[in-house]
Amino acid sequence: MEVIDLNGKRALIIGVANERSIAAAVARKLRSAGAEIALTCHTERTRPYVEPFAQEIGAAMLLPCNVPDEDEVARVIEHVRSEWGAVDYLFHAVGAVPKSETKHRLVQVSGPGFAAAMQTSVYSFIQFSRAAAPLLSDAASIVTLTFYGAERVVDHYNVMGPVKAALQCAVQYLAHELGPSGIRVNAISAGPINTRASSGISQFSKLTDEVRKKAPLRRNVTTEEVGKVALFLVSDLASGVTGEIIHVDSGHHIEGMSFEDEAPLKV
Repeated sequence: MEVIDLNGKRALIIGVANERSIAAAVARKLRSAGAEIALTCHTERTRPYVEPFAQEIGAAMLLPCNVPDEDEVARVIEHVRSEWGAVDYLFHAVGAVPKSETKHRLVQVSGPGFAAAMQTSVYSFIQFSRAAAPLLSDAASIVTLTFYGAERVVDHYNVMGPVKAALQCAVQYLAHELGPSGIRVNAISAGPINTRASSGISQFSKLTDEVRKKAPLRRNVTTEEVGKVALFLVSDLASGVTGEIIHVDSGHHIEGMSFEDEAPLKV
């Protein structure tokens, strides 16, 4: 069996909220495979929530970065350049909507609220990909996070549905534009996971219950499972994969209409 070995590789993980976040799970997996890790958190105020995790995995750097502030992004990339010179993997886990908009239906969203969600969740991905491109090594990999609400209507996901749809489109365009330089760009569409980011979604527990009841595997996924797929995507095992949206959601995205009283098939 081929083992993923990332010794000598370096990864910049953007948007770690705390040790329970998906970004943290990705960092753990890449670190366990041998990669050096640099982390960003939101601001100096949120740094204490991430610092213990950074110490736990032996991160080489923990840098505040309030995206999509151009100066902040440039500062992070310059710091990474001065310390490492090059980066092999970029994992983007930044997505947010102003709190004032979280309970609004899409038809009620304000212009500034919509623009802020797009700036933070989509433009920051383009922004970091552009800024980091000169540092990315041959056969580098960029990965971001999306959600099924970009493809189908999910109650209470509201404005983030169109925003994540734009992110997925950006993945394809960046894959097209950066591919000739050997850079692969993909996204993981993770199932609903109870994290700090998901706490802003109204009635989130109903969403996880729905997945547990209807997904082919009859369960929700874990951050570790998302981390495993991220590890695959950055590795040479995925050397021919780019522009893809990989679902890690117990298969929930394939389901259409099903009958709830149907017993599991015995073979």
